[in-house]
Amino acid sequence: MRLERVNGNNIWELMELKVKDEQASFVASNTTSILEAYITTISGGYAMPFGIYIGNSPVGFLMIGFGHDDSWENPPAIADGNYSLWRLMIDARYQGMGYGTQAVGLALDLIRTFPCGPADFCWLSYEPDNRVARNLYHSYGFTETGEMDGEEVIAALELKG
Repeated sequence: MRLERVNGNNIWELMELKVKDEQASFVASNTTSILEAYITTISGGYAMPFGIYIGNSPVGFLMIGFGHDDSWENPPAIADGNYSLWRLMIDARYQGMGYGTQAVGLALDLIRTFPCGPADFCWLSYEPDNRVARNLYHSYGFTETGEMDGEEVIAALELKG
């Protein structure tokens, strides 16, 4: 498995990936995520969107963020100076094969190189009803902070130590 930055050669195939219909309320579409990455970048923030690939086949999408930008109203306190696993999705055809677990590992490996600068935490948020996401993130040591991002639960992982 590898991560490949979204670019002019892969953007269209990544925008075609979709989760199962019953999961659509848990994650934004890849098109929305790519647009948010663009807005974040032009607003002075950091967003790193990636395709998740097995060989030459795109199987998912993830996006890493850092800090927050001027366009984000009321960001959670943990966003300031920390990384986020902003988005993660595995296409419906490839779910249940362990790709989400592997992708989180690759994302954390990249985050721990501190590409946007040093940080203490990686954080993420998920819908309270999304047990699959909760269990996946807990398996990597993410714990709920008690803070919410809108209607989503925030969990964090300490990067040092």
